[in-house]
Amino acid sequence: MTEILGFVGMSHSPFATLLPPAAVGEPGGAFLADAARVANAVRALAPDALVVIGPDHFHANFYDQMPPFVLGVEEATGFGDFGSTAGPLPVASGLAWAVRDGLTDAGFDVSLSYSLTVDHGVVQSYEMAGGAGIPVVPFVLNTAAPPLPSLARCVALGQALGAAIRRAPGAGRVLVVASGGLSHWLPSNDPRDPSVVGERRDSLIHGRKDARAFAAVREPRVRAMAGNPDARVNADWDRWFLRQLRTLDLEPIVALGHEKLEHEAGSGGHEVRAWLVGHAAVGLPLVWDSYEPVPEWITGMGIGTTFPV
Repeated sequence: MTEILGFVGMSHSPFATLLPPAAVGEPGGAFLADAARVANAVRALAPDALVVIGPDHFHANFYDQMPPFVLGVEEATGFGDFGSTAGPLPVASGLAWAVRDGLTDAGFDVSLSYSLTVDHGVVQSYEMAGGAGIPVVPFVLNTAAPPLPSLARCVALGQALGAAIRRAPGAGRVLVVASGGLSHWLPSNDPRDPSVVGERRDSLIHGRKDARAFAAVREPRVRAMAGNPDARVNADWDRWFLRQLRTLDLEPIVALGHEKLEHEAGSGGHEVRAWLVGHAAVGLPLVWDSYEPVPEWITGMGIGTTFPV
């Protein structure tokens, strides 16, 4: 049987690598300092593998086919967007297949990838949480492209994921990491939105034909959003969310539903679905958390762990 060591939830942002602070007192400095503390704690735990749950930002999944869940079972490669690490990641293939079998038994027909591309939504938290070099099971959750899996479905998925990990053969020690959020407001990626037209709409649907070319056009638009101290972040909601994860009662979050969650945390706030999956998988409350609103990074940057840091 496999042991789950705990859970780490961690925000990601392109600007953590593109616009790093020169000192702790600058925007993002407190977040990065606390992320380093988490990495040290994870190294002390010495996990044999990490299961990392995170989104894709239109680097691997497009509207020609948009799966709600994708599990990497053999190869995984970092896309290298926004300064994140590019290249192959070590995949814990045996654990990945055990996860797949357990989820199937629980009624979750997740999409499989023998060659999965992951962007900063997985790679950044994998590395910042101290996982670099440790075998990983990458689990991509659709949070950027409606229709999204419901909040209740994400909790049920997490519970099934935790059971599947614990039933995995061997005596491994696994850490579950969720990457995403907290509150941030992004331009629409919905082809049904009348503001999404022309070449941009076409790229969201057909970008897989040349994902590098699509990224080359899109990334300058994202970079231009950086550095605005007045960018919208809902720090009150973010802190409420972290407090709620200090309990085992996820129902108040689930009860928000899609529309209320987006109203409170923005379109980018849907990434907290990854936290719901990871928290439900481990089944323990947070015992430590950290939060810094970083409008210059367009994101409320939070971290939470189920073990002391």
